[in-house]
Amino acid sequence: MYDEFGIVVAMKKILLASGNLHKKEEIQRMLPEYEIMTPTDVGVLWDCEENAPTFTGNALIKALALHKVTSTMGIPILADDSGLVIPALGGEPGVHSARYGSENAGRLLEAHEKNKYLLHNMEGYVGSQRKASFVCAIAVVFSSLCHFTVQEEVEGSILTEEHGSGGFGYDPIFFVDEAGMSMAALDSWQKDYFSHRGRALRAAQKILTSVYCNKESTIKRHADEQDTTAK
Repeated sequence: MYDEFGIVVAMKKILLASGNLHKKEEIQRMLPEYEIMTPTDVGVLWDCEENAPTFTGNALIKALALHKVTSTMGIPILADDSGLVIPALGGEPGVHSARYGSENAGRLLEAHEKNKYLLHNMEGYVGSQRKASFVCAIAVVFSSLCHFTVQEEVEGSILTEEHGSGGFGYDPIFFVDEAGMSMAALDSWQKDYFSHRGRALRAAQKILTSVYCNKESTIKRHADEQDTTAK
């Protein structure tokens, strides 16, 4: 359901444009005031082609594609696209981080396989050549005409072997400069604070709060106006 401004009514739920349960867990932890749901949770099958050259473009593609098939539910859509950018490798894996190495393998690689493949490609690189950044772009879609995007990143470098047992994806081989340890060695609170996704979610949270508060204010103002008219 939409209100007269085209903003969805069910503001305390967020539909995540991903089936990644690790990602859902992280986002739920960082946005505790919202119920984070996946398409599977609401019985929706969807797919889209992430063919944009930027993280922001791909996040928006995913969010709008899911909104197209769930618009009648009146639930805001949140999508993220994130990845590792290594200047010495020409920006790789970049927007292809999730599928990195799959062309050579003929299938999608598991996380530890992608890490092994990346470390192999980084052999011989030392010092500043191993500099990298973790990037996260988030798109929030309230309606087909109302959506926002944010992008944040964290600086670091690629380790020579995996460190830490937490996190997922490239976390074990990414050393966070500001934290002084690998992303996978951070506890959940530290990761929420230092990570690219944590930073992007804090920015997205401000947008969600602003839209929600504006909606509440509008509803109250209309109610007050109606009450005054009735008198």
